[in-house]
Amino acid sequence: MKRYLLKLSGEALIGKYDYGIDPDIVNEISSNIVEVNQTKNQIAVVVGGGNIFRGAGLAEAGLDRVTGDNIGMLATVINSLALQDAIEKMGIQCRVMSAVRINQISEDYIRRRAIRHLEKNRVVIFAAGTGNPFFTTDTAASLRAIEINADMVLKGTKVDGVYDKDPMKHKDAKFYKELTYNEVLSKELKVMDTTAVVLCKENNIPLKVFNMLKKGSLMSIINGEDTGTTIK
Repeated sequence: MKRYLLKLSGEALIGKYDYGIDPDIVNEISSNIVEVNQTKNQIAVVVGGGNIFRGAGLAEAGLDRVTGDNIGMLATVINSLALQDAIEKMGIQCRVMSAVRINQISEDYIRRRAIRHLEKNRVVIFAAGTGNPFFTTDTAASLRAIEINADMVLKGTKVDGVYDKDPMKHKDAKFYKELTYNEVLSKELKVMDTTAVVLCKENNIPLKVFNMLKKGSLMSIINGEDTGTTIK
């Protein structure tokens, strides 16, 4: 039995829409999470909020950066509640734990309680990032993975792994099967932000980058298949 931290971008939930949440995509992602949970492996989730609001983007538009990041954190709570609803409709207990206190709709993040939920085979969704402005949900994912003693961070994306440039725009993009954290930093590869990468590196947590939208991809990683890009 292993403990995994799954990082999802908010954009992954957009699906066929221009913004917001596509219920079909939420159900598909949730079914993959439930499938892992049913193997008795423990899984926690951190989801971004870019499909609704992105703090850095709001700041570029003239909004105060702290205010923008606070709005972005609330967007992650919205996404977390949507995932929780879909997961629980599939018969699996799920808890949303927020780094920002919103007691009427989520639990406060408490490390020991989060670990206990996982031990009881519940899915745990960590919302509101780290609870602080200027930190991304990538950094929140690395931090929570360290705190709950996760065996691996799984970064779900829309492509098959890590490339030297955007494969959606460049047909000659080079795919990396394996990388070290030092290579990610030196090549400035857009895997996660620098703080998140350094946290994983310093705490020896391996990172797997894979295509979350490909059917069965999450379970293939759990089963030890050679999928996506491995970073150590």
